[in-house]
Amino acid sequence: MLLTTTNTIEGKPIQKYIGIISSETIIGANIFKDLFAGIRDIVGGRSGTYERVIEQAKESAMAELQQKAQALGANAIVGIDLDFETVGSHGSMLMVVATGTAVNI
Repeated sequence: MLLTTTNTIEGKPIQKYIGIISSETIIGANIFKDLFAGIRDIVGGRSGTYERVIEQAKESAMAELQQKAQALGANAIVGIDLDFETVGSHGSMLMVVATGTAVNI
């Protein structure tokens, strides 16, 4: 399956537009991750813990997006957009929404 953030794929004309698809993933950070991230905020630097959580949520949303496209008979997704939001009390949960257009090339 070909995945792209662009609306076209150079050298591969879109034969059929199947439809807009989306997937959502919500993942929580636990108290230990928050504690270590808080320490990182004080001393400076990158928070590998939160970076891994964000990557995991993104991969999960993209995998679900691919599954939905395949279920519709698509072989590519164009115009992919990823949105990241914090939700829950005190922003303790991360939501990733992936959208795109399922197509056949």
